[in-house]
Amino acid sequence: MKSLKKFLKEKKYFKIPLVLTSTNHFEIKAKINNIEGRFILDTGASNTCVGFDKIELFNLTSKESSIKAAGAGATNMETLISTKNSIEVGKWKLKKLKIVLFDLVHVNEALTNHNAQPVDGIIGADLLKKGKAVIDYDKKVLYLKQK
Repeated sequence: MKSLKKFLKEKKYFKIPLVLTSTNHFEIKAKINNIEGRFILDTGASNTCVGFDKIELFNLTSKESSIKAAGAGATNMETLISTKNSIEVGKWKLKKLKIVLFDLVHVNEALTNHNAQPVDGIIGADLLKKGKAVIDYDKKVLYLKQK
């Protein structure tokens, strides 16, 4: 019987370590437009998101959006959209990523209230789908397949 790790390596998947936080979230490092940040991996978030306060840090250009963000106790939040961004998660790369920008203050307050570090954004299902993601919860590893 082949291990999951060996099987996915043969299928050209990249292995990316995850950190389990005190809030039971998986945290992951990623580079947006070549700038490293800290993100929560959220399979329930439809889009990859970055906080308004990090627009300049990641050199994001933004335009108005009709999308309303909801989650973690807040609904109907205003958003902006940033297109044509590059992202690197470990050795996995994507050249054209659409990122939803919104106010992450409530997310970071919840994290810091539970002695977890604040994050720059959320890696959502859009990216996980593009990378044909496999999450090994036991080993705390994310696997993404390069196209």
